[in-house]
Amino acid sequence: MQRTECLQGPGRLQSELDLGGHVNNRWGLKNLGVGLGLRTAHYGTILADDPPVDWFEIISENYMQTEGRPLYMLDQIAERYPIVMHGVSMSIGSTDPLDEAYLRALRALKKRVRAAWLSDHLCWTGVAGKHVHDLLPLPYTEEALRHVTERVRYVQDFLDAPILLENPSTYIEFQGSTMPEYEFLSRLAEDADCGILLDLNNIYVSCFNHGYDPHAYLDAIPMDRVVQFHVAGHTNCGTHLIDTHIGPVIDPVWTLFREAYERTGGRSMLLEWDAEIPSFEETHKEALKAHRFATFPKRPRRSPNTPAGPADTADTADTADAADAQASTSTPPSKDAP
Repeated sequence: MQRTECLQGPGRLQSELDLGGHVNNRWGLKNLGVGLGLRTAHYGTILADDPPVDWFEIISENYMQTEGRPLYMLDQIAERYPIVMHGVSMSIGSTDPLDEAYLRALRALKKRVRAAWLSDHLCWTGVAGKHVHDLLPLPYTEEALRHVTERVRYVQDFLDAPILLENPSTYIEFQGSTMPEYEFLSRLAEDADCGILLDLNNIYVSCFNHGYDPHAYLDAIPMDRVVQFHVAGHTNCGTHLIDTHIGPVIDPVWTLFREAYERTGGRSMLLEWDAEIPSFEETHKEALKAHRFATFPKRPRRSPNTPAGPADTADTADTADAADAQASTSTPPSKDAP
């Protein structure tokens, strides 16, 4: 029988192996099941019908500069469902100083919705205070690795929580890179003691675009660092693929998901559908295809009047002070699509 340790806080070992021999994530963050990205077009259906969705992921920036309808809707939904935060503006790879106003707003939102965890992308989104509104790749070098590691450690200390970084979809590579992306991401996770949001569609898209083997990419990822999976549709332009988050997930991406899920023994899975968004029912039906490839824990259903409690979210405490509740950021609000 494997011994399980329960130490809380960023970077502390939670567990080694479960009784089935699967690799647990290092923080003991729960497998929430099958989730959906929360999109404005679906607010009404969610609140009226209380659909059997396991959890929702929000684009953090959409709720960090407003006291209006989006935040009002989010508050109601967060009372019924576990919430996970996914950001697009941390710009962890930039050479600009980290934006502490942004981080305070992020921390305040995490506390407000009792987010199970939060994530962003291994990328940079601007320089010299100018935002490009895109997720740009890094040169994968020792210098860049040291730079990003230092910034991730700072962010985790500031938030008093581990963060997850997502592998990006890429269309160009730097000639100066000295290691493949999977090595950079894996070493970053170890050196900075952070988690990984493994996007299976991004692996497929990037490997197609650059002529790499997606299964070899998967082989190189430390599964104890993986907390969450993304799957999504993409657009095939013939010579290259674009991560548009349009349409259903193709079979090769589901195959990658199945392989990754089996290696971890189970992680939370989310479907991203961010353009040409169909009805809630169609979106949910696509997400539920995950059950063909994996077995998820059964989660008890709550009535609309029963709030999501600590058992539905993270087990770690958020020590943000009261001033965070008034935090704001100069980062422009994001659209739904990351």
